[in-house]
Parts: sequence; structure tokens; C-alpha cells
Amino acid sequence: MENNYICGLHAVLAALRKNPQDVEEVRVSAERADKRITAVVDAARQARVTIHKTPRAELDRLAEGVRHQGVVARLRAAPARREQDFESFLANLPAMPLLLVLDNVQDPHNLGACLRSADAAGAHAVIVPREHSAPLSAVARRAASGAAESIPVFQVVNLARALRQLKEAGIWLAGASQDADTDIFHFDLRRPLALILGGEGKGLRRLTQEECDMLVRIPMAGSVESLNVSVAAGVCLFEAVRQRQSET
Repeated sequence: MENNYICGLHAVLAALRKNPQDVEEVRVSAERADKRITAVVDAARQARVTIHKTPRAELDRLAEGVRHQGVVARLRAAPARREQDFESFLANLPAMPLLLVLDNVQDPHNLGACLRSADAAGAHAVIVPREHSAPLSAVARRAASGAAESIPVFQVVNLARALRQLKEAGIWLAGASQDADTDIFHFDLRRPLALILGGEGKGLRRLTQEECDMLVRIPMAGSVESLNVSVAAGVCLFEAVRQRQSET
């Protein structure tokens, strides 16, 4: 499936409500007419987006195996965020930013789940390398359940350079590693912060680790050695949220 398609009720409705200008058309199942489908149709009409009643077999073909729940939307082609956009973003960050950096996360389900956690935690952006990351595809967008339409995602050409730019902007880089001496629950996260997590099974790449200001680990009490990256991202993000709320 092309990356400009969105599948699923939550993802399509989020796009229509948050970024309606980006939606080219919406296709809804001709065999379904319940309240959830009606909500999508109403949102599309309000946004003046073209709606097509489409046989389910055609939606299945467009979705290419992605569970679509009777709704598929096509996005207008959007220019990728440029390096200048990233620099402008850094220049306008709030005093206590919280960012998520994903290094070599290849599974689109994990990417989407990480976006969902980042959005829920109030993170200001997610940063991924362009060549070592799952694309922001229909699979990732559906897993994000609308978060892909609300949180900025920067795909950077050179992740190490982007990390250096973060440090120059006064942001601390905390990499998650099971080999770290300090656990995340005993480290002060109340600072301008980027949490950096590595890909499935491999963790952070060496060059990424070298750019980190510190390494922290999630303490594991059971027999498993590590968590899924999206679960680990949620743990780290919400520990930062907990610490920041505790001082207010």
C-alpha cells in the first residue's frame, strides 16, 4: 500500500478533524451504515472532502491486508519535512520540551504505537532517521490511532547530526539501554529532554549511543530481558511526565 493512504475509523476521523486540508478523498463501505461510519461521513462533509461509497472488496484491495473497518482515506501528496523545518522547530521549542527519538525501529506497528504513546504523553515531536526507520505508512498510521496526524514526525537524513543539533539547542539526550548503570526511575528527567530508543532486538546503534549524554535502563524484575520498543517508549515517556507533574 502507498504511504498516502490511511485505514481505520480512528485514524481517518483524526485526519479529518485535525488536518482536513490534507485529505483528498474518503471511501466508506457501501455495506456499512452505523453510527461510527456516519461520524466519518459527517466529518468528511464538514471538511468538504469527497466521499465515495465503495464495495468492501474494493476497500480490501486498497488496504492490502491492513484492517480498515470499512474506511480508507487518501491523503494529498505532502512535501517531506525539510532540515530547515527541523531547525525552525528547535528554535521555537518551549522551555521544558519532551522529545522521542527512535533509532532503527523497522516495524511499522511499533512505529505507530510509539507515536501513540508520544502523543498521549504530550511529547512535542518524534524524530526518526530517514533510511533506518519504518515508513509512516497506512499500517503505522492505523497503529498510531490518530497520533500520526497530531504529533510532528521529523525524518532526518543524518540522525547523529540531528542529535548534535538537539544538544546545541540545550536538550539532554537520554538513551535507553539495558546495559546502563542507572535505572530510569532514579534519574532526574525534569530537564529539556530527548528520550532515545533503539530498534527491535538490537537497541541503540553505537554512533547513537556515543551522542547520548547519559544511558538509562528500565529495571526488569522477571525472566524476560527486554521490552518491546513501543512498551519501553511508553514507560520512559510517562516516567518523565510523572516526575514533571510531581514538582508542580
